[in-house]
Amino acid sequence: MTEQVFQKVLVFTTEAETARTALSVLAALGVRGSLCQDAASSARKLQEDRWDLLLADADSLHGDINSFLRTVRTDAPEMPVLMTGPEGSARAVTALRAGCDDYLAKPLSEPDFTSRLAAILPRHKVPLAAACDDPRRHAIAGGSRSLRDVLEMARKVAPTSAPVLITGESGVGKELISRFVHEHSNRGEGPYVRVNCAALSESLLESELFGHERGAFTGAVQQRKGRFERAHGGTLLLDEISETGPRLQAELLRVLEQQDFERVGGSENIRVNVRVISTTNRDLAGEVRRGRFRQDLYYRIGGMCLHVPALRQRVEDLPALVWHFVNQYAAETRRRIERLDESMMDVFRGYGWPGNVRQLRNVVRTALILGEGPTLALVDAPAMRELLRPGDDRGPAVEGASLKLQELERQAIFEALRRTESHQAKAAGLLGITDRTLREKLRKYRKEGALQTAGEDRT
Repeated sequence: MTEQVFQKVLVFTTEAETARTALSVLAALGVRGSLCQDAASSARKLQEDRWDLLLADADSLHGDINSFLRTVRTDAPEMPVLMTGPEGSARAVTALRAGCDDYLAKPLSEPDFTSRLAAILPRHKVPLAAACDDPRRHAIAGGSRSLRDVLEMARKVAPTSAPVLITGESGVGKELISRFVHEHSNRGEGPYVRVNCAALSESLLESELFGHERGAFTGAVQQRKGRFERAHGGTLLLDEISETGPRLQAELLRVLEQQDFERVGGSENIRVNVRVISTTNRDLAGEVRRGRFRQDLYYRIGGMCLHVPALRQRVEDLPALVWHFVNQYAAETRRRIERLDESMMDVFRGYGWPGNVRQLRNVVRTALILGEGPTLALVDAPAMRELLRPGDDRGPAVEGASLKLQELERQAIFEALRRTESHQAKAAGLLGITDRTLREKLRKYRKEGALQTAGEDRT
């Protein structure tokens, strides 16, 4: 199965031919087009919803291009804007100066419009570990056996009301798995409420979870419902539950057992029907042994435990994840990415990814922003230097001040050969690339004379 990219384009025009061409192209590409025929309604739609692109007809604006684009940029500063109008018109200059991304001559050409859409709305095919045929659901890119095993367990437990504990390192996608459980449960149409237990003090977290009555404490000027009440009939995610204190852990245990509670400062018994999902990046069993987490609460929330593997344990998912983030972020850079640089992917496979998928997302976004051309490659930026820092045994070791990609690659290969005493198979393993890839790169360096410039022939 591959990712369904759900994108929405707002088309503003009063001309039937322009509207027909635009909507026809969008439909053929599987993009959802919505037509507006006056500036006021288009501005209202921009405020009410999120759009991936605006196509506006200059003739339909009656010369009011500047004020229209100012309004658009106020509501959606990063959204790409295309404008169509008469070829050679002064309106083209006005539109481009006012912040329009491109100007297409009328009559609107299907090939021209399709070509612009390919750059602005990328739709690369991405293998998914979980089907996503609904735009309201969250796609999970990848196809590794370990990820599919987790999702299979999640799919089995989803229709029940059993509490779920999701463990894994920071950035692996625990909340995405939590949403997967909610969306595939009988509560999928109900509320999904999240609270970050690590972000609040114990007293604030108690009020946040259970609500409070007016006058319960200084500043409580009115009654307030807590997250448990707001999640009634749905799912409550207790993110980083290991950060809660002993008193709150005792209260949570009672609520999970009895599904009722009292607001802070109140005496009314509030009954709810809530499915609780908890996450943690700690070894919760170890926390129990050290006396930092209640054993009875651990057994209550951990009846079904899903462990999300770290990114370094499923490197086969890297290409799918990279393309997924290209689909997600290429529009804001207006780059049409057609391929992934193999040297970059070799570095990615050899790196340990301590920040997991969240770190990869930021690296891909940085490469999109700072790079150029149709090939996504590493660029000179702090986020990239982290991937190539000296002394990291999980990735290439690099010395020297130069941060040009080709020079970094040569240095990494020479250092790996030095460490392994020119044993190519071991060097390839250290670099996280295949023997064949290493041989091809060495053959290229011989032709360029790069091996000799390094001081010796290390093959």
